[in-house]
Amino acid sequence: MKVCVLGLGYIGLPTASVLATSGHTVLGVDIDRRIVELINKKQVHIEEKGLKTLFGAAVNSGNLTASTKPAPSDAFIIAVPTPEKNDRADLSFLRSAAETISAHLRPGNIVIVESTIPPGATEEHVVPVLETSGLKAGRDFHVAHCPERVLPGQILKELIQNDRVIGGLTPDCAARAAELYRSFVQGRIELTDLRTAEMVKLVENSYRDVNIAFANTISNICLAQQVRSARVIELANMHPRVNILRPGPGVGGHCIPVDPWFLIECAPKNAELLKTARRVNNQRPRVVAALAKKMLGRARNAKVAVLGVSFKGDVDDVRLAPAEIVIDELERGGVDVAVYDPHVKQFKKDLMNLEDALRDADLAVILADHSDFKYLHPERLGRLMRSRRVLDPFGSVDRALWEAAGFEVRTL
Repeated sequence: MKVCVLGLGYIGLPTASVLATSGHTVLGVDIDRRIVELINKKQVHIEEKGLKTLFGAAVNSGNLTASTKPAPSDAFIIAVPTPEKNDRADLSFLRSAAETISAHLRPGNIVIVESTIPPGATEEHVVPVLETSGLKAGRDFHVAHCPERVLPGQILKELIQNDRVIGGLTPDCAARAAELYRSFVQGRIELTDLRTAEMVKLVENSYRDVNIAFANTISNICLAQQVRSARVIELANMHPRVNILRPGPGVGGHCIPVDPWFLIECAPKNAELLKTARRVNNQRPRVVAALAKKMLGRARNAKVAVLGVSFKGDVDDVRLAPAEIVIDELERGGVDVAVYDPHVKQFKKDLMNLEDALRDADLAVILADHSDFKYLHPERLGRLMRSRRVLDPFGSVDRALWEAAGFEVRTL
């Protein structure tokens, strides 16, 4: 097929690359001219395990090119952002993508929305725009929703191996979309209606948000009771029907902090639990900042070295990362903050190398669970710092080793 993928971010570019290496002719579309130019120069603009190799194969085959505008195709996949704005879904990018497609729609085409959206959004916001082409959805062209459900750091593997849910405006729409996905998906493909498919992704991420909030609540209670939450959770998880997650500094990324609001938006009176989970997880970075300030005590001209600012370990994605709030809270309190991250290339603050970030620091705070941090040598780093203190929300470092090197170590 000729496939047009609109949106070349963390989902769109891997999807376009997988489609191209599966034999389809793919045009990737993005409104960011810089991204388009980089792709046409055979350069990848995001960090994701295995993507550089797959992308190279896709562009070198001639099957993947990029443009700022779509072109006539057999299938159109919309993978544009749908950010949360004032606790509601901002669908402006989605509607804009549908508008650009409508000028190129032909009978028999398939339009698939992968963007995460509230229930009913495809039928209420996408279909009417597409039908300005003069064609009728479900009769002249097919419309479906296939939510992405991948983990950053494992996107390529999960695009291929994960089960997929495809909802169609009609059963035939779902079946036609499934034909395209079967060209590269090895997992099971389940067909359903549009609204059910739209709900699935929101429910998955809201489930995770609620479970993270429970772990963070237990951590907050344990902090107040001066009990180590890691030990409490470890012992509680010995029960065969208990599986409490690990507490952390907050929830970031483009999915978990956002998607619950789309469910809350459509049924606010029935979503009190989701609202509470959002409040707990949104407050968590401030808990981290408060603990960091407590560890600093009365240190004059205090400096904190923040290690890791991406929203999760071993990725470069800083969208809605808890680190940003922690840093803001510390700086508002007059603390000098230096930042190091081995994966992130761009951040709102200048990034330093590890030694410069730690030099003369009174405290190191680990805010991304990068694998690299497990191998930091406390004795060598301690010689750079003014005071040997580390706040490690994840339990990334070997506590006994760091304490043996004279560090005060606190976790969550």
